[in-house]
Amino acid sequence: MLSKKEGRYQRIIQQLEELLQKTDFLYARMATINALLYHKMDNFFWVGFYLLVNDELTVGPYQGPLACQVLKKNSGVCWAAINEGKILIVPDVEQFPGHIACDSRSKSEIVIPLKNADNEIIGCLDIDSEKLANFDEIDAFYLEKIVTFLREQE
Repeated sequence: MLSKKEGRYQRIIQQLEELLQKTDFLYARMATINALLYHKMDNFFWVGFYLLVNDELTVGPYQGPLACQVLKKNSGVCWAAINEGKILIVPDVEQFPGHIACDSRSKSEIVIPLKNADNEIIGCLDIDSEKLANFDEIDAFYLEKIVTFLREQE
């Protein structure tokens, strides 16, 4: 039997399959993903994309409190996920070396690298929670599926 969280992710994916047919514009698709995740998932305090622009991680579409516009190079969870090329789950951001605190209310974080059609990393999906240890492998599994909706549109 599916957990409540898995059921929500499956409904979000069904909604995205329908909604994302309406446009190929990458930012519109990102904004739609952000809105669904931010409003439908428990304890998602900040949901957004950071994109590699001129070798900097610059904020893209997001939902939640004000974001850092540019993340310090090779510092923090987003850069670590991009540099390692893998999903990172951080149960307590205060314990992560070099964590960038855009908002002090953030307690845990998950970052999913975003790849283009050529399998090159072009940014990441970053989600913060005000709750410690909010993210797990279920989140990683479904969020990785969700970001693939963007890969097809590059």
